[in-house]
Amino acid sequence: MDADLVIVGAGLFGLTVAQQAVEHTNAKVLILDIRDHIGGNAYSYTDEETGAEIHKYGAHLFHTSNQRVWDYVNRFTSFTNYVHRVYATHNDEVYPLPINLGTINQFFRAHYTPSEAQALISEQSAEITSEDPSNLNDQGISLIGRPLYEAFIKNYTAKQWQTDPAELPASIIKRLPVRFNYDNRYFKDRWEGLPSDGYTAWFERMIDSDRIDVRLGVDFFDESQPLNKKALLGKVPIVYTGPVDRWFDYSLGELKWRTVDFKERRYDEDDHFGCPVMNFSDADVPYTRAIEFKNFNPERRDQQNHGKTVVWEEYSRFANRDDEPYYPVNTAEDRDMYTRYKALASKEPGVHFGGRLGTYAYYDMHQVINSALIAFENSIEPELS
Repeated sequence: MDADLVIVGAGLFGLTVAQQAVEHTNAKVLILDIRDHIGGNAYSYTDEETGAEIHKYGAHLFHTSNQRVWDYVNRFTSFTNYVHRVYATHNDEVYPLPINLGTINQFFRAHYTPSEAQALISEQSAEITSEDPSNLNDQGISLIGRPLYEAFIKNYTAKQWQTDPAELPASIIKRLPVRFNYDNRYFKDRWEGLPSDGYTAWFERMIDSDRIDVRLGVDFFDESQPLNKKALLGKVPIVYTGPVDRWFDYSLGELKWRTVDFKERRYDEDDHFGCPVMNFSDADVPYTRAIEFKNFNPERRDQQNHGKTVVWEEYSRFANRDDEPYYPVNTAEDRDMYTRYKALASKEPGVHFGGRLGTYAYYDMHQVINSALIAFENSIEPELS
């Protein structure tokens, strides 16, 4: 093996570190990933029947207010002018989300002004008098009032967590956005959009260097193949972006995650929902939301099949060890366990833990990139100089 740095995981953290390493040092970088593609959960591909760009692990939408990150990503891709807006179906009627003045007036069949709507929500949320609600159900009511909470949040959350919200901790929803105007833009960041020619093309440009070697389908923990943990540890600096508990062979226990299953539906029509993401707020619909991928890229209509569309229904559940981990469950027990794993990780010489799996945290894409840039500057680059 001829490498000065080994990166385990070809997601955004690993790709960013690899790109920075060849740009700022003379290092040769080896990237290993057990999957058959780069990009981690942001990987996408083109669906041959519809021409849609499929986000294999669910909708990925780039947005940031971080000037440094925005400047960095624009080195490798331009972005469309896509603005993310979400809609929700409740009792066979479609409403805009996040909850805004349009949602409120439609739901209550009213024409409230912003101040009138704010007074209404304050009155309804006053039902819960405790300053410290003990469960998610009471927390939700205290934030937006019972009618809106039960219509748009309660059953959706129950499906997300497979648990009655009355039995979930209040800390899961510290706040619920309510806008007392007609702004239904989902994100508040300064910049947002989708990569003009897709996520995979963006990622390929990041590692377009003859000093970066990518090996896919490689299990870092499989000692029957040469590029494994036992063979490499202590021989070369390692950036590890896999599950932190897996690194330590689950010696302190398994950190819990939520995962997502997708059920694909194909329709002989140009457009099924009229939007990219439709939430389903009612308990009698078993999935939380549906994603119609063609609608993320209306600028590509000339490249798409107008008589076909593909929709993925999204089902949430607790992850098993062999599932794709998406969202950390983050109970007090999990946080304590991760603190102890983090202490072990700090004692691993020449190993840098990063990414959502390596740090047991949920990150948006821009946050992963920012953390990788900082980690490279502060701890990885000094080892390569």
